[in-house]
Amino acid sequence: MSGLLALLDDVAGIAKVAAASVDDVAAQAAKAGAKAAGALIDDAAVTPKYVHGFAPARELPIVGKIAWGSIRNKLLILLPLGLLLSSFAPWAITPLLMLGGSYLCFEGAEKIWHALFPHETMIDPNTPDEGDPMHLEEQKVAGAIKTDF
Repeated sequence: MSGLLALLDDVAGIAKVAAASVDDVAAQAAKAGAKAAGALIDDAAVTPKYVHGFAPARELPIVGKIAWGSIRNKLLILLPLGLLLSSFAPWAITPLLMLGGSYLCFEGAEKIWHALFPHETMIDPNTPDEGDPMHLEEQKVAGAIKTDF
């Protein structure tokens, strides 16, 4: 009889450990979900500057195009690339992040430089009419999607 009680005690102990680990998994999944949502929603703050000046009927379709393009970039390109890097070359992650930060610093400095010292832009006669709303929309959407990289 004592053997049966010891066995039941062991089963109860295993059940407690399993329940505790399930709670840990749920907590970690919630943390990961919040971080992933933050990565996917990062374009929401940028979007209003991209839809400014368009007809109100086109604002939501533009936001939708930007969101789908951003999700596609993150799920099909950035996530697999990040997983491959973390698996096969974890030493390369820090230098790549530093390189990306340096590029952002360069872009910021260039934007300040052009604001302080504006210059005439070259006009290519082969480019489509800048006043065409569809062309402007395509340019804005493509520019917003490229910001993920």
